[in-house]
Amino acid sequence: MTGAPGTTHAQGYALSASSSAKAPEVVETYGTSYTSSMSELLDPRLEGTIVLSCGRSIGIAEYGSRDGRAILWFPGTPGGCRQIPPLARQIAVQRNVRLIALERPGIGSSTPHLYDSVLGWAEDVGEVADKLGVERMGLIGLSGGGAYVMACAYHLADRVVGGAVLGSVAPACGDDAPPGGALGLAYRGRFLIHNTYGMLARMLWATTYSLRPVAGQAFDLFVGTMVDGDREVMQRPEMKQMFVDDMLRAARPQIHSLLFDVVLFTKPWGFSLRDIRVPIRFWHGDADNFVPLSHAEHQVALIPDAELRVRPREGHMGNLDASEEILDTLLALWPRGGHDPVVQTR
Repeated sequence: MTGAPGTTHAQGYALSASSSAKAPEVVETYGTSYTSSMSELLDPRLEGTIVLSCGRSIGIAEYGSRDGRAILWFPGTPGGCRQIPPLARQIAVQRNVRLIALERPGIGSSTPHLYDSVLGWAEDVGEVADKLGVERMGLIGLSGGGAYVMACAYHLADRVVGGAVLGSVAPACGDDAPPGGALGLAYRGRFLIHNTYGMLARMLWATTYSLRPVAGQAFDLFVGTMVDGDREVMQRPEMKQMFVDDMLRAARPQIHSLLFDVVLFTKPWGFSLRDIRVPIRFWHGDADNFVPLSHAEHQVALIPDAELRVRPREGHMGNLDASEEILDTLLALWPRGGHDPVVQTR
C-alpha cells in the first residue's frame, strides 16, 4: 500500500498523522477556508479509514495517547469523527486515553450502508477494534450514538468495560420503548421514511452543501433555538469551531447517516436493554425537548447495571460540557490489573 508522506499504513487501514502546531492557521476544509485561532481545539493525532473484510470503509480519528486505554466515541446524528468536544481532546491527553472517534456508514469517509438493525454496527466495531489492536474498550455515544453504545455493550460484552450515553435516544418500538419523544413521531411515519430515505438523503445533502458558505451563521441560528443551559455551552468559540469543522468535513461527500439512523431507530434494535450485562452510565439534561428525561429514566430502569446523572437546565447538547466527568467515570470502571470487569445483574 502506498500513499502520501506522513501517512501511516498497516494491514486493513490507513491513517494520516495530523499537525500539532498551535499557531493560528487557515485550515482548508474541503474547499472552504475556516480560520482557526483556538489553541484549545487539538487536532486528531491520527485520522483516516479502516477497511473492513467486506470491503466497506469506516472513517476514524484518534485523539490523546497512542498507547492508553481505548475509549471509542460514537458521534451524535449525523456527526463525523471530529465531533469530539475540545475538553475531551485535552482530557484524553492528560489521562493517557486513546480516544477513537468512529463515523457510522453514510457520513464522512464511511461507506454508505444500511444495517438490518443497530446490532450491525456492533459487528463492524468489533472488526475495527481488532484491526486497531484494541482488546478492551470503553464507549461513549452522544444522542443517536447512544443506541450504538448499547448495541456494542450487548454484542461485545466480553470486551466492553462500560458505556456512557449522553442524551441517548430510546427504542421506538417493542417492549423496551417508552412513550412520546421525537422518535415516536418518526415511528409513526416509518413506512414513508423507509421507502424514501435515499431521496431524502440526497435532498438533505444538497441543502447542507448549499449552506457551507454560511456555516458559521447557520450554527449561530441553531444555537439560538437551544435552552439556556445548552446555549451557554455551545456559544463558546471552541465549541462552534469544533462543530463547524466537523460538519464541513463530514457532510461534504454524503450525509446518508442521518436517514440511516432514523430508519434503524424506528425498527427493532435486535436485542433487549434488559440483556445488557456491562455498566451503562447515562447523562441527560432535565430540559431536553428532543429526547425527554423520562426516556433516560425508562432505559435506566431496564438495564441491570445503569445509573443516571441529570444535568440541570440543560437540553440535548449540554452533556458535552461533562466530558471530564464522563471520561473519569469510564476509567474508574476499568478492571484493575487487567482483570475482567465484574458483570452485575439486577
